[in-house]
Amino acid sequence: MLILRPIPHETIWGGDKLKPYTEEKLPKIGHLYSLFDDEKGSSNLILNGPEKGKRFHEFFLENREKYGLQSFSHFPLVIALVEAKESLSIQVHPDDECARALEGAAWGKNESWYFLDPPSSGSIYCGCSAKSTEEVRELVAADRIEDVTALLPVETGDYVYVPAGTLHAMREGSLVYEIEENSEYTYRFYDFKRKDAAGNLRELHVEKALQALKTGNRPAAARYEDAPEGIRERMYTTKLLQGLDAYRNESEMLEVVTILDPSADVTLEGVRMRMGTSAVLLPGEEMPLCGCRAMTARPRG
Repeated sequence: MLILRPIPHETIWGGDKLKPYTEEKLPKIGHLYSLFDDEKGSSNLILNGPEKGKRFHEFFLENREKYGLQSFSHFPLVIALVEAKESLSIQVHPDDECARALEGAAWGKNESWYFLDPPSSGSIYCGCSAKSTEEVRELVAADRIEDVTALLPVETGDYVYVPAGTLHAMREGSLVYEIEENSEYTYRFYDFKRKDAAGNLRELHVEKALQALKTGNRPAAARYEDAPEGIRERMYTTKLLQGLDAYRNESEMLEVVTILDPSADVTLEGVRMRMGTSAVLLPGEEMPLCGCRAMTARPRG
């Protein structure tokens, strides 16, 4: 079992809800990365066991062939808690074909959100009602992209899969467990005219966003109660754990278990595990949960 130190990330739209779960003092936290890994070597610090002191990226490179992940230069998933104190930009991610054409990248990005707190409005931006990308182009030019950005009602405990090409944005008040395919590309259509610390409007990527957009995408919300064996997507499977004393990785793959209970405060192998902390379980390994809520995520090699 590898226990990882969460990585906080300050964002223009972040807030205070994630501050109790990190020792770092940041004014606003948008992401608390439970597992982050990139090909440059940036990744979580391992806090326990024989690998203590290593970055997870180093462990991954040394062991990826054991789990059928040798085609990946870095772990294929990103896992985080995300707080939207303000709404995120209205955006889109490219699919594989688009990412190759625009960025020379191996794959695009699909992602999922499990809502710990729903948005204040009761809905997120998710989907597009426009009939064509040209209609979207005209509305963007007129600062009216919200006119064709669909609203999806969500509640605590809802799960939403956001496939590449979907017009979307997490809205004010949301707190989610997020799992993403590990691709860095996000194209913004609209950012509510927010300015960065230097007083500059944040960059938009309208032309790339129009190429990535799939106007027919209209995701729906699901519930883990209807999927006791977990929810399976293109590159990962997730499963909600509730009321268990322990969880064992019965697969032949690395499995990431992330604590989602705000009252959790468990010490394992001398490491304090709180909400947002992840442990990577090797096949056959078991992790005590003491009844707290958690989520598992397993890549599909």
